[in-house]
Amino acid sequence: MKALRRFAAIVHADLRERSRATRFWVVMGLLGALTWLCFPPLGVDYVTVGFEAARGRYSSAWIGMVLALMYSTTLSLFGFYLVRGTLVRDFETRVWQLLVATPMTRGSFLLAKWCSHMAVFALLIGIGLGVGLVAQWYRGEVREYDLWQLLQPSLWIAMPALAVTAFLAVLFDMLPWLRRSAGNVLYFVVWILLFIAAFGGVDQPGVPAAGTLWLSDPAGVGLATRDIREVLAVSQPGLEIGGLNIGMSIVEGKIGSFDWPAWSPGGMDILGRLLWPMGCLVGLLALAPLLDWSAARTASAAERSSGGAGLRLRWLDPVLRPLEHFAFGRLFAAELKLILRQRQRRWWLFLLGACALQVLASGAGQATGVLLGWLLLLDVFARAVLREQEGGTAALVLSAPDARWRLLGVRLAVALTLA
Repeated sequence: MKALRRFAAIVHADLRERSRATRFWVVMGLLGALTWLCFPPLGVDYVTVGFEAARGRYSSAWIGMVLALMYSTTLSLFGFYLVRGTLVRDFETRVWQLLVATPMTRGSFLLAKWCSHMAVFALLIGIGLGVGLVAQWYRGEVREYDLWQLLQPSLWIAMPALAVTAFLAVLFDMLPWLRRSAGNVLYFVVWILLFIAAFGGVDQPGVPAAGTLWLSDPAGVGLATRDIREVLAVSQPGLEIGGLNIGMSIVEGKIGSFDWPAWSPGGMDILGRLLWPMGCLVGLLALAPLLDWSAARTASAAERSSGGAGLRLRWLDPVLRPLEHFAFGRLFAAELKLILRQRQRRWWLFLLGACALQVLASGAGQATGVLLGWLLLLDVFARAVLREQEGGTAALVLSAPDARWRLLGVRLAVALTLA
């Protein structure tokens, strides 16, 4: 019981630390509002989840399936950046030195961090399911409500997918070279590969082997595709079934609909989905012996803000010198130098690769290059306003006249320039 109380205390403290920030609830509200876009009426020219130009009528089962597939794919990307960093925060603030002196085990500490991430995801899914109930009532296509059918797809499809995301967030926080921009870029590449694997083979019409799979991809797309196709083949044999669309897909012509009253996954299907979180638990226990090693390779906020690990970039001085003739330009040049001179060589190599994609590739390759470039700057976009707080310079910097507005304006200009 003592071990359980220690475990619950870590999870509770982590959740309280997150929920104290206003931005946490702002993000929750925005994601809840965006969930409404997942349920367009039939009169519009797009669908979020459906087969070619057809989607299910808004029953509790179909709304649950839509939310589960959206969360298992898109939230598995954005959720990683939402929850990661709590382990590093404990290392940098020396909280870990206090925790390691208690009877708490390393494995239970990592498990608590993973459960904290999962609690955030569960809260997001709960908000989405509430929006889904309102959408079912408002659209009025199916008036019968079934809470289990609403919840079941998220339980068996979304949560195992997000369990993998939560595990990778813990793993990337433990590896020193993946805690910053390199990890942000690498996870995006990993997510792209998993997304392609989810649609590879099982999403091709007329592939009977897809119906025999019980251990599906992490996102559960193969399982959902198989079951929806089986129902449609029986209930609407004349309906042309194409590939499964997930996301906002523009459709030319009239959008049709089909009945989806219930979803009943088999026992082996549920076991296959549970293997993903079980594998994550095994992975967390395997990482526990490396926890001390990981904590010992963490720089403090002051050490990171010194920028000693970056490059000199002497060419920046003559390039930015014309801007230093007026106050805004001097502040802009100083901010830009501070950011760029902290970047390590591998950051510049990643940036060169992203630029090469934008120049040499075409279509989706160019878009991928743009996204990779933006991910390299994720720490700049997300933490620019926290620099004074982390470095302990707020009392000095913010004592200048109109410092808050000047800093916000300059940092917005720098962020747009870098983007």
